[in-house]
Amino acid sequence: MDKSEAHHILRERMAKFRTWSYAQLAERVERDRQAHDCLEHIEGTAPDGTPYQMEFQAVWDGKPQGDVRVCGDLAAEPRRPLLGFIPIYVSDVSDSFIMSTDGRFVGENEKTVP
Repeated sequence: MDKSEAHHILRERMAKFRTWSYAQLAERVERDRQAHDCLEHIEGTAPDGTPYQMEFQAVWDGKPQGDVRVCGDLAAEPRRPLLGFIPIYVSDVSDSFIMSTDGRFVGENEKTVP
C-alpha cells in the first residue's frame, strides 16, 4: 500500500466524523476522556493485502467546551520501531479537522455540518 492509497482509506473513514454535529463530537470528547478511549479503532486490509490499523481521537482544541479537533491516523502492519529498535511507533499517514462550536469547519471553506 502506497501513501496515496493509505490517505484515501483514511480520508474515506474520516468523512464519517465530518457528518457529526458539534454536540455529538463534544459529547464524545467528554465520554472518551473519562473512559480513556478513542472515537474508533479499526483493523483492516488494503486492496493489495497490506494489513493496517486506524485510530480516531476527538479532543478539545485549546480549551474545554471550545472547538473540537478530530484526528485520525493509519499505520500499516508490520509497524516498525523508531530507528529500527526504539519501541515508539508512528503512523504512516494522518489527517484532522477542527469543528467550531457553531458547526463550521475551522480553516475550511465549508459552511456547516448537515
